[in-house]
Amino acid sequence: MKLAQLFSIYPEYRVGETIHKDVVNICRDSRDVVPGSVFVAISGYKVDGHEYISKAIENGAIGIVAESTAKIPKEYSGAVVIVTDTRVALQKLASHFYGNPASELFCVGVTGTNGKTTITYMVEAILNHYGWPTGVLGTINHHLGDHVWKSSLTTPDAVDLQRRLREFCALGAKAVVFEVSSHALSQYRVDEVPFDVTVFSNLSRDHLDYHLTMENYFHSKERLFTDVLAQSSKSEIFAVINQADEYGQKIFPTDRAHVFRYGERDVDISFTINKMDFQGSEFEIITSRGTVEVQLPIPGLFNIYNALAASGVGLAAHISLSKIAEALSEFQGVPGRLQRVPLSDVCRPAIFIDYAHTPDALEKVLESLNEVRKASQSQGQIITVFGCGGDRDKGKRPIMGSLAEKYSDLIFITSDNPRTEDPEQIIQDVLV
Repeated sequence: MKLAQLFSIYPEYRVGETIHKDVVNICRDSRDVVPGSVFVAISGYKVDGHEYISKAIENGAIGIVAESTAKIPKEYSGAVVIVTDTRVALQKLASHFYGNPASELFCVGVTGTNGKTTITYMVEAILNHYGWPTGVLGTINHHLGDHVWKSSLTTPDAVDLQRRLREFCALGAKAVVFEVSSHALSQYRVDEVPFDVTVFSNLSRDHLDYHLTMENYFHSKERLFTDVLAQSSKSEIFAVINQADEYGQKIFPTDRAHVFRYGERDVDISFTINKMDFQGSEFEIITSRGTVEVQLPIPGLFNIYNALAASGVGLAAHISLSKIAEALSEFQGVPGRLQRVPLSDVCRPAIFIDYAHTPDALEKVLESLNEVRKASQSQGQIITVFGCGGDRDKGKRPIMGSLAEKYSDLIFITSDNPRTEDPEQIIQDVLV
């Protein structure tokens, strides 16, 4: 793509001698600049990219996008665009550079504190079963069928996001499902994605080291259903919301959206449980389009809620309830999400691994296992092994300790990624 084509979305910009050159790269890190790159100076959480404009020019940048000209050398002969917010500009430029790939896909965005990964995998299962090859962007990895890419962020940077979507399209994808983090929403990383469906799972204490207050955290999540969904170019858009969550009750999506609220009663998508044990759950999904029985081969009440959310996406895609039930009944779970450890028949314990790293997630896992134990009339103990990460919200540590004590018969408190902190001090914080 020529530089003039890339910058055509900005009617006014300073044209230098580079205007007829090809753009080979868009980046926000001066270390990634190679000759032919456009450098976007982002005022970041810790670092201001404007301080690295000269370095980007030295490395061969043919265009600069910035919020002021203060750090741009007067002798620079490349193209310059001055914008109010370079994060927004990065979104627009990246999408334009890769040919707006999201417009070619059925796009689903899932946000919430817990459940995002499981819901995205359930949605993937439903859409794949329906015959739509579906790409996934999330915490564990990015994948489409047998193609797998490593993931370092829950929601990737704008440039990486648009590049991956173009790769999905090239590989034949018909749909994509994202985990959308609060960081991504507050940094406008998905604002150029024309979502067909957005999903809210729940909200509980997390990331307060970044957002500072629960109100800020909630408003970041809320943007997906108001600002982002409202500007979708898709003709029919949907919002799927957990009505059982107190924050879900506060979300009022854009008027353009069809809304499916899910929960136990007085909602669009509800359920009744027929059986629960450590092997899974049998339940009925009840909707205005009918009722269907699901045999979900993973345990826990919260996984039933995750299945309801995924079913809402299926309904938004106009998939029949029977097809949705078939896909969920074949669903084998997600690595690290109440993942059962396979044991020989002679071993009696049921052992699960879960990624729970917030008070709400830990409570939901342990509460569900207690419910399953009661429903199956098991006499076994619940033994919990957990820890808290370092350099993160310290206030949740004693809360998690209290919840583990409430729902467990025996607890082992151990180290879990202490980062730069003393592991023994983290354990003491839990023991409070």
